[in-house]
Amino acid sequence: MADAGMLRFHVPEPEVRPGGTPDFSDVTIPKAGSVPRPGIDVDPRTIRDLAFSIIRVLNRSGEAVGPWAGLLSDDELLEGLRHMMTLRSFDARMQMAQRQGKTSFYMQHLGEEAVSCAFRKALAPGDMNFPTYRQAGLLIADGYPMVTMMNQIYSNEADPLKGRQLPIMYSSKEHGFFSISGNLATQYIQAVGWAMASAISNDSKIAAAWIGDGSTAESDFHSALVFASTYKAPVVLNVVNNQWAISTFQGIARGGSGTFAARGLGFGIPSLRVDGNDYLAVHAVAKWAAERARNNLGPTLVEYVTYRVGAHSSSDDPSAYRPKAESDAWPLGDPIVRLRNHLIQRGVWSDERHTQAEAEILETVIAAQREAERHGTLHAGGKPSARDMFEGVYAEMPPHLRRQRQQAGV
Repeated sequence: MADAGMLRFHVPEPEVRPGGTPDFSDVTIPKAGSVPRPGIDVDPRTIRDLAFSIIRVLNRSGEAVGPWAGLLSDDELLEGLRHMMTLRSFDARMQMAQRQGKTSFYMQHLGEEAVSCAFRKALAPGDMNFPTYRQAGLLIADGYPMVTMMNQIYSNEADPLKGRQLPIMYSSKEHGFFSISGNLATQYIQAVGWAMASAISNDSKIAAAWIGDGSTAESDFHSALVFASTYKAPVVLNVVNNQWAISTFQGIARGGSGTFAARGLGFGIPSLRVDGNDYLAVHAVAKWAAERARNNLGPTLVEYVTYRVGAHSSSDDPSAYRPKAESDAWPLGDPIVRLRNHLIQRGVWSDERHTQAEAEILETVIAAQREAERHGTLHAGGKPSARDMFEGVYAEMPPHLRRQRQQAGV
């Protein structure tokens, strides 16, 4: 029985501080293939346990096992491996460019490549993602030009957003990638609204909402779940739990709910947790959730259990708040290594071909970077015109803006 009398304020504490020994003993990892795959029309009340388990396909030997396996061919998996490798190589070059002063800001996906790359292959043309700043794999896996991404990062004369957005905040309607917002969680409820509009207009397109573990503490997250559950919006509600916000561990936002997926249960939403470093598992769960939405069965909440290996951004030093070796201790491993090992186990890949592919991909990324830098970087070369800040806002420019543009001489 709790002590009566003086109250005590509770603040969740991480298991380990910098300088300590990494500890993930609280992460319960079920055996690969052990979590059942229900039908898409399942009653959410009968699968409550999926919000507390972790769906896995790849076992420790690199084999794909269980009811969530078998959805992708070897060629599709090889393509997925190249997408993840490309994103990792892209990240490394752009992080280096930021350190060289060619751009002001960058955010890496290191260790999280499977989440966005695999999810994108479960969608159909016209579906719309409302992403955070760590889902560039949605673009990479959909064939969006790396040169165009780099132009946006450099805010140069060829930047499709004309210098109006922070670097890495891409936008592409054609590729189903809604403009990234620096205000966290706002797009979660926007995704639900977009999905509702699609249903109201009798369209066939679905939406995907994205949020990080820390931002689930925002009120927009809960508002989105209210509307999604009430109106059975055709939306997949994604929560990327990479264990850390910019400096606080995921327990601060999670509180006492046990898992982030469990929050969907109170809204009657089917909620699942998946191994975010298992490309096959991510794709299988995304496909399941997308099929539910497309068949008018309503929303699904998916928590991706992964780990942010790199810093939160180029402005962050994670050694100030977590052990330096913590990423090495992460029990779900590296998504690229795991898919590579699976393909080797299947006899369609090898260490030699992987090394060759790494070199080929790096060469392609460097070539794209050179092309982008010919259009300029942060401090050199061509830049968007100052005139652009006045364009694209009003159908007819108001008099006060016309005067300001004339005063600016643009």
